[in-house]
Order: sequence, then C-alpha cells, then structure tokens
Amino acid sequence: MPKQRITKEMVVEAAFELAREEGMEQVLVKNIAEKLGCSVQPIYSYCSNMEELKKDVQRRTAAFFQEYVAAHVDKEDYFHSIGKSYLLLSKEEPNLFELYFLRKRSDCTATSLQALYEQECTAEVAEFLSKKLSISVEAARKLHLNMVIYNTGICSMLITSNFGLSIEELDRQLVETYEVFLQQALQES
Repeated sequence: MPKQRITKEMVVEAAFELAREEGMEQVLVKNIAEKLGCSVQPIYSYCSNMEELKKDVQRRTAAFFQEYVAAHVDKEDYFHSIGKSYLLLSKEEPNLFELYFLRKRSDCTATSLQALYEQECTAEVAEFLSKKLSISVEAARKLHLNMVIYNTGICSMLITSNFGLSIEELDRQLVETYEVFLQQALQES
C-alpha cells in the first residue's frame, strides 16, 4: 500500500477539525499527526511556525462562518436571520465561535466603536437597513452596531456559561432588543 502524501491543506483541515472538536488548545503537532495517521515529520515540514498554522485555522474558521451564515440567511428576513445564525453557530460550534470571536486580535486596530464598525462590519448591511426601514444610513449603522454588540454578547454568554436558555428564548430576546434599538433609530432619523 503506497504512503499517503500529506499536504498543507490536509494539515490545516486536521487542525481546524481539532479546534472545532476540542478547542484551539488541542491544536498540537502530535494531535494533528495522530488525526492524519502519520508521524509528526510531515506536520513540521508545513508548520515550522505554529502561529502561522493558527492563522490558517482562523482563516478556515472565517470561511466556515461565511458558508454557515450564507446557508442560514432568509432573504425575506435578512437582518434577523443573520443574527439568529450567529446564535445557532455559537450553540452548535462553541469552540469555533470562541476561536474566532473571543481571541486576542492583533489585526483589530479600532480605537472607537465607529472605527470598530468600519473595520468589522459590512457597509451593505447598513445600506440595506436604511432602505428597508426608511432611516438614514447613519441611524442604520448605529442600529447594526448595537445589534452586533448585543448579539455577540449573548453568543459569548451562551458559550461561556451553562445557563441553559433555548435558542428560541434567546432569539425572542434578540427580536425584543432589535425593536428597542429600531425605535431609537426611527426617532433619530
């Protein structure tokens, strides 16, 4: 039986699966080698620097999130369905959510909430909300930012505590919070 050739993509995928199943702290060369059924030598040939491998896993996680959210978007209820998809993601994939959202971010240079919004959010969402709700783009940005902050907080609580709330209950809370922030946006427009 010929030996399997280990590729960098296989190493990254195995590391991603380890992070997904057991958390990033288990992404170790010996664990990757075990998952791939090989010695550590091929892993070291691709991973002379574990920081680069971690960045590859984070990129793979970002791609996973984009695919996940796209698969859960309801075009009739775009904004709400994205928020709910993040709730589902945090419940179904807590290790990946933690890896991506609760990590120290050297690439985030924002020094204000506005700068954070510009760096982390897609401008199209504010434009969509502005048109759909007949509010100014600035009010839509504020609404979006408020919901991103709130949703990320709820998702973080969901994965870091064991309070046992259902997705349905958390989703209702998101809708109620959205209504409050929407009223504020309508008053400011």
